[in-house]
Amino acid sequence: MSFSEVREYTFGDDVRTIDWNVTARFSHPYVKVFEEERELTVMLLVDISKSALFGSVQQTKRDLITEICAVLSFSAIHNHDKVGVVFFSNGIEKYIPPKKGSSHTLRIIRDLLSMEATRPGTDIAAALRFFNNAVKKKSIVFLLSDFFADGYEDALQIVARKHDLIGIHVYDPHEKELPAVGLVKMMDAETGETLWLDTLDAQVRKKYAAQFQQHVQYCRNAFTRSGASLISIRTDEDYVRILQGFFVRRI
Repeated sequence: MSFSEVREYTFGDDVRTIDWNVTARFSHPYVKVFEEERELTVMLLVDISKSALFGSVQQTKRDLITEICAVLSFSAIHNHDKVGVVFFSNGIEKYIPPKKGSSHTLRIIRDLLSMEATRPGTDIAAALRFFNNAVKKKSIVFLLSDFFADGYEDALQIVARKHDLIGIHVYDPHEKELPAVGLVKMMDAETGETLWLDTLDAQVRKKYAAQFQQHVQYCRNAFTRSGASLISIRTDEDYVRILQGFFVRRI
């Protein structure tokens, strides 16, 4: 609650809100009026590592992350909230402090479209630690990533204690299930390592799917233990419907 104005006392007002200095000056009771502080700080922690460049449908994971960030940014500005961004890969690539204004939002959108990782790998823990040190005010934090990383549980718990933390896990349908299309050469976008997979082999596809489920379960367990929320969105899904459903459940 923050002070708004002083007005004349009317029957039913709480006597504890009387401003005695103004009352004495005008020889008539006046009360202080307070209003709820509505300004929020929205922070986007955006994974721009090279693994996000993968896509087997109409868009890549990076495309979807960019679009979701744009929607969240414009929503924050529409509500007169501040918005800021931490771009990260295997370290912090860029930090844009939270501010208001349409020009600030357009700067964020421009960087979302143009930022590229300067180092291989993904370090989610480093991004969380940087954010926790850089932003002291309680914020709504969206962590957008494919979460191909580990060792971030402790940092997740520290941030979730102070802030409202929401993870948005973005994945491609072919990361969940390998199509049976024959012998395929696959490359790790982070390390550049390649290998050949026989996708017609049922055991290969089964092991591939099991590894993805293990990865997803790790993410879910980390967020559950920290008390934070996690949303999973596939690149060929209607993300607007999923986000709307999530926020409706939180009301």
